[in-house]
This record gives sequence, structure tokens and C-alpha cells, in this order.
Amino acid sequence: MARRSIGIIARIGRWCFVHRTAAVILWVAGLAVLLSLSGVVGTAYAEDLEIPESQSRTGFDVLDEYFAGLGTGFSGSIVFEADQGVDDPEVVAAMNAMFASAGEIEGITIQSPYEGFGGGVSTDGGVAFAEVQISVDLTFNDMMAAGEQITALRPEIDGLTVEIGGEALAPFETPQSEMIGVAFAIFVLILSFGSVLAMGLPISVALAGVSGGIGLVSLLTHAISVPEFALTISVMIGLGVGIDYALFIVTRFREGRHRGQSHEEALVMAMDTSGRAVIFAGMTVVISLLGMLLMGLAFVSGLAVAAATAVLMTMIAALTLLPALIGFAGDRIEVTRRRGLIAASLVAVALLGLGLSISPLLVALPLAVVVLLAGFAIAPLRAEVKRREQKPLDETVAYRFSRFVQHRPWTIAISGAAFLLILATPVLGLRLGFSDEGNFAEETTTRKAYEMLAEGFGPGFNGPLLLTGVGGMEDLPTVQALIQTLRATPGVASVSDPFPNDFANPEAVLVQVIPSTAPQDETTSDLVALLRNEVIPSVTDGTGLEVNVTGGVAVAIDFTDYLSRRTPYFFAAVLTLSFLLLMIVFRSVLIPVKAVIMNLLSISAAYGVVIAIFQWGWFGSLFGLEPAPIEPFVPMMMFAVVFGLSMDYEVFLLSRIREEYSKSGDPGGSVADGLAATARVITAAAAIMVVVFGAFLFEDSRVIKLFGVGLGFAVLIDATVVRMLLVPATMELLGSRNWWIPGWLDRILPRVGFEGSQED
Repeated sequence: MARRSIGIIARIGRWCFVHRTAAVILWVAGLAVLLSLSGVVGTAYAEDLEIPESQSRTGFDVLDEYFAGLGTGFSGSIVFEADQGVDDPEVVAAMNAMFASAGEIEGITIQSPYEGFGGGVSTDGGVAFAEVQISVDLTFNDMMAAGEQITALRPEIDGLTVEIGGEALAPFETPQSEMIGVAFAIFVLILSFGSVLAMGLPISVALAGVSGGIGLVSLLTHAISVPEFALTISVMIGLGVGIDYALFIVTRFREGRHRGQSHEEALVMAMDTSGRAVIFAGMTVVISLLGMLLMGLAFVSGLAVAAATAVLMTMIAALTLLPALIGFAGDRIEVTRRRGLIAASLVAVALLGLGLSISPLLVALPLAVVVLLAGFAIAPLRAEVKRREQKPLDETVAYRFSRFVQHRPWTIAISGAAFLLILATPVLGLRLGFSDEGNFAEETTTRKAYEMLAEGFGPGFNGPLLLTGVGGMEDLPTVQALIQTLRATPGVASVSDPFPNDFANPEAVLVQVIPSTAPQDETTSDLVALLRNEVIPSVTDGTGLEVNVTGGVAVAIDFTDYLSRRTPYFFAAVLTLSFLLLMIVFRSVLIPVKAVIMNLLSISAAYGVVIAIFQWGWFGSLFGLEPAPIEPFVPMMMFAVVFGLSMDYEVFLLSRIREEYSKSGDPGGSVADGLAATARVITAAAAIMVVVFGAFLFEDSRVIKLFGVGLGFAVLIDATVVRMLLVPATMELLGSRNWWIPGWLDRILPRVGFEGSQED
């Protein structure tokens, strides 16, 4: 076999293959050190949003300067209602005892409604709340622990209901839904490979990479601002791409063995082709994720770095740990015995039970161990499972389907594009913003407290606006005029009296405005805009009083506006990168143009589905969801991940098509052959990815569900409508022009080879 010199990726893979014991020991030792260190150090997730330059930020600066930071830290509430009235002596005694005990928790200060400022009682006396002030020194874990302690202090009196409000005090359970994805991956990989050991390699590599990512992300929380849900999203993405990357390499390795190559030759070939594609796809995901650093916000940067870290670790695992494990597997990668098949199925069932929190299914795990042990003594369990014979490429379903599409290219291309455009229609009604605590699961104390406050004090009470005014004694009449104007403004439920920083010589005042609608309602956002642009200027223009609208709701609005303005630039940068990279790899102009258009169509369709479910509330009852705006960081995060994943499938499919075209010169046949050669592995990879992402619908967090649905549906569209319909149809229409590139451009572009870089 003549071959060109292999690249550094193949050399690294060969070293790990030859020195497999050392490679595995290094990985195990590295993971042990990393996870131990992260366990000792712990995590320090940041939940605060870095406020961009805006009115809300200026307002908080006023609070810091004149009011000792009043209202700028985390807070929560103890909300209670009593059938006998909150002023009932027994209720008062019980609640005061609870407030006293809660106030003894480190970092917690309680302001009782029975002692004046800091709490409140509803007009009918049925509902009341105490404010819970949280020290800025408390970490996320500290706040969660404090919330659990406060919840445990709730008194039990007939007719009295007590709930703990505030996201900072909300309980957070470690997600287990990734177990569902792993369980499904086991079944899919066994069906795809027909081998338990071949199935175990991608699973093991993905889990090793994700474990390393978890350790690094945990340590990174001490260095940068990382939101607490970033770890879950990192695991979701890392698990999906980790299985994909290992799956592509193992598939190519087995192809080499089937062609008669030695283990080392097949491994080197796999690393020099699919391994390079993995590097390309993985680094593309990492770069696109890190592109979010351009947003200039710590919250977004932390999310991007965490996700990129998980992808990087799974990519490294696929390129180093996987070759070593393949070396240990040897020819056993092609053999499946009944004991292994039964044990693997039982493990999958156990993982499914763990993900769904169904404990009886966990019995399957010890049964798997029993089956494996019994398999060495019981002859029928040692028997090999008969493998299915592989069909010639031109007899496969994928080949025939490709030919079917290629015979009707215009019909398929127009129909496929129209279908995606219909799915994308809801994008026209996209509303970005932050959901409020009314979107927590109905059974949580956070959601119950939110609804209790809304019932007792009005829906806008959960998201008050703070108006900060800076001026002097001469501006007090203007302040009074502003308050009267505010009270007459539609959409305002109530306005507090002004609270000066100094009663004798005020330099600043604070006014609380309660909207008549909930924090996430579009009407509330409209009210903030009305106050800022019309109501306040109509009173303060020409005076010395400077007024800013701030508070949690205003911060969310300003944060959303900031990201909305910058996200299109991020999209443009990612699409430009996509175009350039594909042009370099495939030496074509039209291939990257089509890829950019198809990426836009598929991501728009995924956005449309997300908007219909999460913003409009379609099928919301099935998923335990309430209609709410789409979090502003979700579109760019989804775009970065989906772009990388689509590049993964794009490179894997088109490189095989290019390889076949180089051999035959037949543009139509090369498409059918390339699709037939890759369809099974792409289908398996996509199916696993869809379930890994879709399983996060079982989580309580709305943001996690949103990412799961969006990413899962985007992968589904990309692997079906795009890869199976639009790619063969458009390539048939363009024929040899698919691979056209001007000579001058071909000469100046750097040369990077992926699949088919070797000659057999």
C-alpha cells in the first residue's frame, strides 16, 4: 500500500496505539487528579449578570453611591398565607420564631413584615412576606444550602402555608437526564456496529472526555464568571459530540480492517482521515463558541468557555484515549457474544432507570454483572452473535434513496427548502427576554411563592422597578410631580413615596414602581420603554433631576437589548468562518455557499420550533412549560453549537463524496456512493445526539429544556432534510460545478486534507 506521509494527528494516534498502556494510565491518572482537585476546591458559580452600559447600570451606581448598595445584591422572600389571617396570634408567633431562626443562618438577614420596612401584608390580610437579604459573600452552593435550611424551618399550623421565594434560594438538583442519552446510545451503537465492544469505545471515550470537562469547568468557576446551568449544557454538548467523534473514527478503523489492513495500518488510516475531520469539526465548535467572547459580557463568556472546554476535552479523548482502547480491543471489536449483548442491554436499562428516577430498573445493573460472570461458565452465553452480511453500496437503502432524490432534484430541493421555511415562520415573532420565577416547575416552593405574591399583591409585585433620582433640595417639587405622573400612567399598579438618602439634605431619592403585569410580560417591557422615553422626560426635562429606571426587570431588558444588537455581528462572523473553512477544505466556492444557506435554513427552522413551544406555548402542557420570552443568549449559543455540529456532518459526508468523485469523475454516482458509505454512521450519530439533547426535557430548568429541544431538533433537521434531501438534490443540479474554484483562488488558499488523504 503506497501512502503519503501521515500527519501529526495520525502520529499521535499511532503513539497512543503502540503505547496503549501508558496512554490509558496517563488518562486515568489525569482524570483522578482533575476530579479530586475539583472536588476539594468545589465550585463557585456566578448568577449575577454583568450589566452593560445602560440606564439600569447607572441606576445601580446611584444605589451604590447614595444608598449603600440597597437592592443590588441577591434576595429572596418568605411568603405565607393563612386562612385565619396573617395577624392571627398563633401565626404571628410561629412566623416570628421562623424569622428569628432563619436570621441566624450565616449570610442571611430577615426583614419581618411585622416590624415595618422590609416586608408587607396584603390588603385583605391573607398574604404576607418577609424579605430575605443575602450576603454578597455567599457562593451559589451557600445560597442553595441556606434556602434548604430556611425551607426546613417552615412551621406546621392548620390553615398556614409558607413558601420560599427567590431564584437564589431555589433548590437545584444535579441533572440525571444525560443517563437517558447514554442508555439510548448503547442501543443505537449496538444496532449500528453489531458489536458490543465497538459500542463501548465511543461511550467510554465520551464519558472520559465529559468527566475531564466537568473537572475543568468546576475549576474555571473560581477564575471566571460561569452560570450554574453552564455545567449541564457543557455535559449535554460534550456527551453528544464525544460519541460522534469516536463513532466516526471507529467506523473508519473497521473499514480498514475489512479491507485487509493490519490493526496499526487501519488505526493510522482512521486517524489520518476521520481523525483530521474530528480536529476540524471540534476546533470549529470551539472557535465558534469562543466567538461569544466578542459579546464582552462575563456571563456569556463563562457560558462559552465552559461549553468550549467540554468539547475540547472530548475531542482530545477521541484523538488520544480512543486509539489506545482500540489497541486493547484488537479483533474483539468485531466479535459480540451473547453474554455481552445481554449485559449491555441490562446496563442500558439501568441507566434509563437512573435518568427517569425509576429505582426498580436499577436492578438491571447487578443483573448485568451476574450475566457477565455466568457467561464464562455457561456455554450458550459464550456463543457469538451472528453478524449481518454487509450489502454492496449500490444495494443499500441510502444509495437507492439518493438516486431517487437525484432523479427529482428540483422537486426535492424546492420542497425541502419550503418545509424548512415554514418551520422557520415563527422567527418573525421572536421576542427575546428573561423568563421569571413563574416558569419554575409547579411543585417547587419557588413557583408557589411567586404565585402567592402575585395573588396577594398583584402580578407586577414580583418584578418592581426602581427609579433613582439624583438632584438637590430644589428638585423635590419635581420628584413629587413625577410621582403624581407615574401614578396616573397606564400599566402602573402603585408608586411608593420617595425615599431620600438623607432626610435633612437629600442628594438622591429612590422610588419603587410596581407594574400591573408580570416581569416577563411584553407589556412590562413596553412600560419600561414608556417611562424612559416619554413619561420621565416629560417631567424632568429642563430640571436638575436625573432619573434612571433600574431594578431586576430593567436589567433584564437592557441585557436583552445589548445582546440583540450584537448577536447579528456574531452570526456574520460564524458564517464567514464557515464559508472560508469549507472553501479551504473542499477547494470549492459553491459547496460553502450552499452550506451557509443550508445552515441558515436549518437553524432558522430550529428557532421556529423553539419559539412555537417555549414562547407561544404550543404543546407546553406536554413539557410542563408556560409561555415566556426566549432567553437572549440562547440564539447565539444554539447557533454556535449547531454550526459546529453541522460542519461535523458536512465534512464527513462531503469528504467521502469528494473522495468518490476523485476516483470516478462521476458527479452523480459519487454523491450516491458517498451517501451510501456514510448514511449509517451519520444516522446513528444524529439519533444519539437527538436523544442526548432531547432527554433534557426531563429537567426542571426551562433554559435547559430550551437548549435540549433546540439543539435536538436542529440536529434532526440537519441529518434528515439537509443531508438526505437538500445535499444530494443540489449536488445533482450543480454536477461538476460543485467542485469549481478559480485558479487564482486555489493557488492562494492553504491546503488542508481530511478524508481520503491517503492513497490505497
